[in-house]
Amino acid sequence: MDQLVNQVLRDRYHIQSLLGRQTGRRTFLAKDLQTGSSVVIKLLLFSPDFNWDDLKLFEREVEVLQSLDHPAIPKYIDRFEVETELGKGFALVQTYIEARSLQNWVESGRTFSEAEIKAIAKQLLGILDYLHSRQPPVVHRDIKPSNILLGDRTGHSPGQIYLIDFGSVQTVVHSGTRTVVGTYGYMPPEQFGGRTVPASDLYALGTTLIYLVTGQHPDELPQREMRILFEDRVNLSPNLVDWLKWLTEPSLDLRLKSAKQALEALEKSNLRESSLAIAKKPVGSKVKLTNTREILEILIPPRGFHLGLIPIIGFAIAWNSFLVMWYGAAFSMWSSGGWFAALFAIAHLGVGLYFIWNILFTLFGQIRLRITPQKISLTREILGVKCPPILTAPRQNIVKIELTRLSYKRDSEGGTITIPPQINIWVGIKKFELGGKDYLTNPELDWLAHNLSSWLNLPITRD
Repeated sequence: MDQLVNQVLRDRYHIQSLLGRQTGRRTFLAKDLQTGSSVVIKLLLFSPDFNWDDLKLFEREVEVLQSLDHPAIPKYIDRFEVETELGKGFALVQTYIEARSLQNWVESGRTFSEAEIKAIAKQLLGILDYLHSRQPPVVHRDIKPSNILLGDRTGHSPGQIYLIDFGSVQTVVHSGTRTVVGTYGYMPPEQFGGRTVPASDLYALGTTLIYLVTGQHPDELPQREMRILFEDRVNLSPNLVDWLKWLTEPSLDLRLKSAKQALEALEKSNLRESSLAIAKKPVGSKVKLTNTREILEILIPPRGFHLGLIPIIGFAIAWNSFLVMWYGAAFSMWSSGGWFAALFAIAHLGVGLYFIWNILFTLFGQIRLRITPQKISLTREILGVKCPPILTAPRQNIVKIELTRLSYKRDSEGGTITIPPQINIWVGIKKFELGGKDYLTNPELDWLAHNLSSWLNLPITRD
């Protein structure tokens, strides 16, 4: 039994039992002698292992709880300084919620159906939406089974959900604090570096739900490239499994961004597909789009023979026939000292090869844009062979998606040059182009731009 049990603090709060203990902190169940109601008292004591960061977190918890008003979050009642036989410190008093933690339910043998998992997720997303929508947004930073309370089943409901313990809470101003707090196994990768955003709470929610369906702590489950592998241990629909994977994406860029977005995805029957395939593929398009959590790939097939090739083929035949005759005479001229004319003929060989290349690429070449969490690459291939130039860049350097329309400009002689529409993906100062000479239609460009925008979480800039 703790030394403070049965003591009365501030002539008002009768401590009844110890609920939890951390370094320098104690949490008690007490009775408010003024109102007769049960309350929770959190004590922060100036012990030998006292840390000033703990005081900052304590003060922030008091400040945040005072500003919150939600039926699923404990209400602030009081705060005061204390002097006990264990030392001086501070006390925070909040309402007591009579319910068991999710961790306690699982440890006692309770299992959860898919419908119950979804119901719990929706309740928690509602609470997170309330916190994250505040100005500035409030990030809990320590969502885990022991910090989520669940009441008894009522009808078809798994029970009322409550979120407690705001001792690690952060208000997101600018880039936020660099203090590393949270619980290993439930923390997203960015939190290990001291960075937290609202999507960090979504990751912790996902790992908490995975704990409910597997009964295992997330760090006990196998991982690959920092992704938790749990699907072979659960009996859930593919859509819910995919949604949980989406919540627990290690990369912030690929994770669900907000509680509203997560709730919207959860309520859709074809969760991820309905969110990522924002625009429908144009009828008749032969462009292939692969859009998954790990990769976005666009494959533009060969255009094949078309009327526009006829003048190019005719010019290529005439030009190369001309060059063949030149080459016949070039070597004679070279040997007789006409080296200038010979060099002139050889230099124009490049023009002929350029036309031949264009014809071959139009008939057999394809363009492949591939984006993974690590990099972006753009290649041109003929019959599976990659042709230079090959553009690659780090994925995190992508800064803009630009969609241009058909335009015209004057050349140096006053003529008109047609500039076809295209998509430009800017990666630093590099430009990855789709369309243009590939002659994608406007509906295809719109479709691809919307999918790129959704996958990269970048707006479309229209020029």
